This record gives sequence, structure tokens and C-alpha cells, in this order.
Amino acid sequence: MYRFLSKLERFQWNIALKSLLTGTLAGMLAVLYRLATERGTEAATQLYQYLKIHPVMICVWAAAAVGAGLLIAWLIRIEPMASGGGVPQVEGVILYGLKMRWYVVIAVRYIAGILGSLFGLSFGPEGPSIQLGAAVSEGVSNKIAETKIEKNHLLTSGAAAGLSAAFSAPLTGMIFALEEIQRSFSPTVLVSATTASLMADFISKYFFGLKPVLYFQNIPQLPLTQYLWLFPLGAFVGLCGVAMNRALLLFQTAYGKIPRKLRPIVALLLALPCGFLLPQVLGGGRNLIALTESANVTFSLIAVLLVVKIVYSGTSFGSGTPGGIFMPIISVGALSGCFFGLAAQKLGMPLAYLPVCVVCGIAGGLSSCVKAPVTSILLTAELTGSFLHILPVAICSFVALFVSDLLKTKPIYEALLHRYIEKNGYAIPAADKRGELIEFPVEAGSGLSRKLLREIDWPEGSLVVGLRRGSDELVPKGDTQILPGDYLLVLAPQSKSREVRKEIWKLCHFNI
Repeated sequence: MYRFLSKLERFQWNIALKSLLTGTLAGMLAVLYRLATERGTEAATQLYQYLKIHPVMICVWAAAAVGAGLLIAWLIRIEPMASGGGVPQVEGVILYGLKMRWYVVIAVRYIAGILGSLFGLSFGPEGPSIQLGAAVSEGVSNKIAETKIEKNHLLTSGAAAGLSAAFSAPLTGMIFALEEIQRSFSPTVLVSATTASLMADFISKYFFGLKPVLYFQNIPQLPLTQYLWLFPLGAFVGLCGVAMNRALLLFQTAYGKIPRKLRPIVALLLALPCGFLLPQVLGGGRNLIALTESANVTFSLIAVLLVVKIVYSGTSFGSGTPGGIFMPIISVGALSGCFFGLAAQKLGMPLAYLPVCVVCGIAGGLSSCVKAPVTSILLTAELTGSFLHILPVAICSFVALFVSDLLKTKPIYEALLHRYIEKNGYAIPAADKRGELIEFPVEAGSGLSRKLLREIDWPEGSLVVGLRRGSDELVPKGDTQILPGDYLLVLAPQSKSREVRKEIWKLCHFNI
């Protein structure tokens, strides 16, 4: 039967089968990393409680922090690509062809990430899990990938599998691969990312069980009469998401004035007052999110936790210490939603709907900071295990995104990627005789829609070598009409691939 399939279908099934392998390996790495860092954060919480009772041991702790900080700084110097969250680096590898020593990245991620968790830095396992998935896929694809496009798809599927395993959220892994990593829709990428995400999710559920990561006991349905609250809620959590975005970038800039080998030490030492006074802010923040569900929390406590979590996340991440910001962003969204819900309760909103504000805050905060609204909506639904609140969550998410756009906020991962490229002196790889094959979807109302191929002023050096319409593969000619929903395969010199990608992207997408 396989030989009777079209060339495209054979390619998709071939990628799907290989993605099972990348999904399995990525899922195992992500699960082990999640287990290790969660245990590390638990140990840090207990350690700070011990130090409060035995303050004389703080000297020993400080010496350990200095030693761990120097080791982390050395590891980052060996492999700069393993610093920070990991998502920008993965995007750089897939979109811009940056090089990644996959085996070194995995080693540094594990050692430095676990060390950071043992001191309670404000990190989650999700971003590193995405890079671990992409790194192991890089190693696998070097052996089994037949083309550059196939390798690119396998790296994307590995990244999606890492997120799927870290959150036990396969749908989010699939959409994240399209919306944030590839930044376009491709059926082939969707097939490979889906296969890998489902396999990784199976592994994650085997270890962590079937319960959602953020299990809420009771989230009531928000009546339509209360929907007006969603607009000020979205605006407020959007502002908090922007604050988180700016704080992460601001503290990264501030750390640039400190010698590199001292930056992780500063971050580790700053963990001590947080561990003493507000141990809830340690780690990614799942305990914070559980706290927001309670109707017994006070307005002032949530306000303090919100501010401290934003600042502490900035001091942890800005140091360059390997660790993820996905969960801290989510916890800030939950806290901001809880803060608004408590305030709205004083103005007449029933307190019973506080969990709805928290859930909407998660999506809104993530949407305004990362600026990936579809991923934010799906992730919130999968994290809480409820798809009944999609409408209020979506409204809040897009209101928050609108506020973020008004304030001219750059997507956090895009901003971090540009900084990483500038800081490490990366450049787009030199020209390759084979060039680079890029796939573009054509949207209705775009500059290409319903025009003949010869009528288009194509970028210099580019060549349209294929056109896919549904399940049909067409050989493009000058009089071939381009229709909405078509997929163009464009060959570009690798030295100009970035410029060609940018120009054809504009042609293919609808602009008002």
C-alpha cells in the first residue's frame, strides 16, 4: 500500500514514523528533568526552613552558593546556547540555522538546571524541556534525516514533544510548534509535531498520572451577565504580563554590568531572603497557583506575592542561569487574575467566580508576555483540565494581547532571540550550493492570492519549485494561478534565505 501513496503522503508518513522516535526520547528527557527540578525545589524549600531555625549554617549555605554559581558560570561559558530559557535558542536553530552541540546542551541543561532548583531559583522545567527535546532530535536527525527540511521538521517535533511532556499538554505542544517556533501553518509540521507530542504525553502521563498539572477543584461557569468583568480583567492581567516581559529584559540588561562569572552567584544569593520571607515564590510557582484558588487568601498577600514573583523571576533569569520562564509567567498571570478577582469582589462580583479570574489570568498573562494567544488559550485549557471555559479565557487572552500591542511590547522569546544573536556574534550561515527550501501558506486577500505566477515580482534569487493544493502536487508554470490555501515551495540561496523568507511572508499574508 505504501508505494501507492503520493510523494507528499509518503513524506508525511515517513516524518510521522521518525517523530515517534524523537517524541519518545524527548519525552523521557523532559520527564526526568521535570522530576529532578521539582525535587530540587522541594529540597530548597525545606533547606530555607532549616536555615531559619539554624542561622549559623547560613555561612555554609553561602559558600555552597558561591561554589554552585561559579560552576554554573563555567558551564554557561562552555555552552552559551544552554543559558536562559532555551526557547529562543531553539527558534534560532530552526529559523536561522544556528548551530547547536546537542550533547553538550543536554549535559549543561541537566547539571546547571538541577543546581539552580536546589537553591529555589524562579524557574520552571518547560523551556529547558523544549530545548532538550530539540537537542535530542538534533542528534537523532543527524543519523536518520534525509534532507534539511526533514531535519527541520524533526527538530520542531522534538521541541513540541518537550513542551507536551513538561506540561502533559499534547495539544499545546502541537500548536506551539506552529505558532511560536515555525510561525506558519504546515500540514507536514502538524503531523510530525502531533505524533511526537502524543508519544511524549503518553510517557508524561505514565510517570505523573492523568490529573492535569494545575488541577482546580471547582471552576464554576461564568454567567453571561458577568462577562463584562472580562474586559477590565484582560486589561489588568495584560499590564501584569507586560510588566513581567519588561522585568525579564530589564534585569538581563542590568546583569550585563556585572562580570559574567559573578552573575549566577548574585542570583543564588538573592534566593535567600525570598526563601526566608516568602518561600511560596521559589521555583516555577505551582504552589502559588494552588494558593490563588483559595477564597481565604488576603488582598495584601496576593499583591506582595505578585510584585515579588515578577522581580524574583527577573533576578533569576537575568543572570543567564539555565532555567525556564514559562511557569513563572503563568504564575504571575494567576496571581494577577486572583488580585483582580479579589478587587472585583469588593465591587459586586461574587467571590465564587474567583477561580475563573485566575484561569483567565493565566491565559491573559501568557498571551501578553509571549504574544502567542492560541497557545495560551489551549495551554490554559489543558493545564486546568477544563475546556468549558474557552470563551471567557479567549476573550481575556485577546484583550490582554491588545493591551500588550498598545504598549508596543515585543514577544519575549523574539526579543531574547535577537539579544542572544547579538551577544554571541552569530551570523546567518554562508551560502550553500543547494540553497534552502522554504514552505509558505497563501492566505485569502494576500498579495499572491488569485494572481498568476508570472505576475508576481519575486525576490531576487528565489525560485518557486513546487505548489501544493490540497492533496495535489502541481508543477508551477508562468500561467499557474495561485489560490488561497495553496502552499508554495520556494528555493532560496541560503545567504539570502532570511531576506527571501521575510519578503515572501509579506506577499503570502493578508495585510490591512
